Amino acid sequence: MSSKQLREKFFDFFRERGHTIVPSSSLIPDDPSVLLTTAGMQQFKPYYTGQADPMVSSHPTLSGKSLGSYNTASIQKCFRTSDIDEVGDERHLTFFEMMGNFSFGGYFKREAIAYAYDFLKNVLGLEIDYVTVFDPAKVPEGDWRKHGVPFDEESYGLWKEIGMPESKIRREGIDNFWGPTGKEGPCGPTTEIYIEGIEVWNIVFNQFYCDKDAKLTPLKIQGVDTGMGLERLAMVSQGVPTIFDADLFTVPFGRLLSTPGGADIRSRSNRILFDHLRGSIFLLADGVRPSNKEAGYVLRRVIRRLLVHSKKLFIPQKSVIEAINNVIKFYEDFYSELKDNQQVILREFEREANKFALTLEKGLKEFDKRYPGAKTQRVIPGRPLQSFIVGQRVGKDAFDLYQSCGFPVEVIKELLEERLYQFDENEFRAKVAEEFERHREISRAGQERKFGGHGLLLDTGELKAVDEEELKIVTRLHTATHLTQAALRKVLGERLHQAGSDITAERMRFDFTFDRKLTPEELQQVVDWVNEVIRRDVPMEYKEMPYEEAIHTGALYFEKEKYPPMVKVYRAYDPQTGEVFSKELCGGPHVTHTGELGKFKILKEEAVGAGVRRLRAVVQ
Repeated sequence: MSSKQLREKFFDFFRERGHTIVPSSSLIPDDPSVLLTTAGMQQFKPYYTGQADPMVSSHPTLSGKSLGSYNTASIQKCFRTSDIDEVGDERHLTFFEMMGNFSFGGYFKREAIAYAYDFLKNVLGLEIDYVTVFDPAKVPEGDWRKHGVPFDEESYGLWKEIGMPESKIRREGIDNFWGPTGKEGPCGPTTEIYIEGIEVWNIVFNQFYCDKDAKLTPLKIQGVDTGMGLERLAMVSQGVPTIFDADLFTVPFGRLLSTPGGADIRSRSNRILFDHLRGSIFLLADGVRPSNKEAGYVLRRVIRRLLVHSKKLFIPQKSVIEAINNVIKFYEDFYSELKDNQQVILREFEREANKFALTLEKGLKEFDKRYPGAKTQRVIPGRPLQSFIVGQRVGKDAFDLYQSCGFPVEVIKELLEERLYQFDENEFRAKVAEEFERHREISRAGQERKFGGHGLLLDTGELKAVDEEELKIVTRLHTATHLTQAALRKVLGERLHQAGSDITAERMRFDFTFDRKLTPEELQQVVDWVNEVIRRDVPMEYKEMPYEEAIHTGALYFEKEKYPPMVKVYRAYDPQTGEVFSKELCGGPHVTHTGELGKFKILKEEAVGAGVRRLRAVVQ
């Protein structure tokens, strides 16, 4: 059964059972707690938490419409990097499509299990090997799920009722508890369905809300959230040995498979190339651009990694470009944004490929020179004589390839391990952290950095200043951002968190998580609170400590920031009363006393995206 037929049968099945079919959301999520869309339920998260009413949807594609009987179905494009090291085996991917059915306070375990069984068994004609259910007895000691969640006796009984033999109903631990997505959110026990030894369908029963401290509270609206990978379903329904043998790969990449050096679909390099190229196309179509930050950095990593593997396979760039066009043609009927953005996708991909080509050749030559891999003979009983390379552990000395050649760490690791060097990731990461801190110190000291024809006295990414006068202004504004976040949390609640910031000599810009426009009264309370801390002229002091210790002190931190092992915790603190006004992980620079700020004023408050607001402010 083709992937197109699987899509049609899935939607027909759930449409007939009263589900509203919802298009895939973007790979760039509205949820600020995650970098990319990693699950089908992400676009529906507000309905599980009660932040949105499913009866009159505020969903961007369903605005003003009822979601039927609280039930929806979708095929969501997803991107995860958690399994990137496993990509190349028979079943792991970064980009994948997640088929799912969802209920927000409608049906629950009985219907969800029955639907899954009916679709797989009676519609697709597949045999289920076994299923799993959650059992806290299988959870390791010390895990927060050990004593907070009971055995899922209901799911166990429902599978028996359907006719599943007890020998095929397995009790599992943490693998059968899903969520939350990001730092907090809906979560609950799951039941998983296995076919030919592969997990095909995961059915999540959202019963709890998990906060950032792993505290569980029952959800007011219980829900069903299921996920079935289209690639895995295509594999088992088409009777092929791996996901890469299914039509989702063999059709769009058929021409590449006939390229010299690329004829083996079971080649690890081929699989990495196919997965990463497909994922890059979808990221580019959704507006992600290669960069050194956030989603752009993920895209840059996968493009550069696939280019290394295409070079190893002797596949010319023109063949890779042809494959991009073939992927777009294969998917455009279901994802029209690919066709709409085809020229942009090609332009941005070629731009990044050409940029990397300048260092790729040089980097591979440097690698060959550094790690020639002297060989030795080793006898293994029962096996032919083989050659092995005896190499030292490699860590910080591989940092040059990362820094000067732009090789992603996954590529460095692969190249080393191919020659049987032992890659010391801890040592490598320590070197990265050391360099990171060194550059921050350079910025703090105000040493001039030249780039793009413009000289900046300070550029940390967040703070920018041209001269000493601007440096004084952005320093005051930087301290003001700390007080602003503290004030917002005082006025609006501590669930609010930073979502980004940018500071120039003209203004500070502070983004934060919140789901509505602030009232004039709330804005005035924020202004008054900050100005009161300024009036009291309390010291702004810092203490250096290990990162983990800093987190345990309750200091705020920006979740998207990568922190070094040792960090500074800045706080605005009144030594006379003991009152702490703000406390955050930060590298500086800051004023020494809050009185240096002058007067704080908010210029504008606006929406950035769903669930994220933005303040623009100045100090005078």
